[in-house]
Amino acid sequence: MILLLCASALSGCAADYLNHYDSVTLAAGDSQKFNSMLQTVDPLNPNARNTKIEGDGARAAAVAQGYKYPPPPPPPPAITVNVGGAKTQ
Repeated sequence: MILLLCASALSGCAADYLNHYDSVTLAAGDSQKFNSMLQTVDPLNPNARNTKIEGDGARAAAVAQGYKYPPPPPPPPAITVNVGGAKTQ
């Protein structure tokens, strides 16, 4: 009974140690890239601030209408079925 009590007390310490040990894992981040981005004055793309987006309003409206009211599908091809055709010998 005493041995079981000691083993359970030590296992609690081992679990706490395993949660706080220092090593490199797959979850480790890229600190060099983080630090360089942290010291960059403006890390955004310069084109991200462009609010004047050129475009044709009529063309955009036509595309929107095409999505709202799609054109009907083309009719299926005509199938010709010959019944009782000429016999060949």
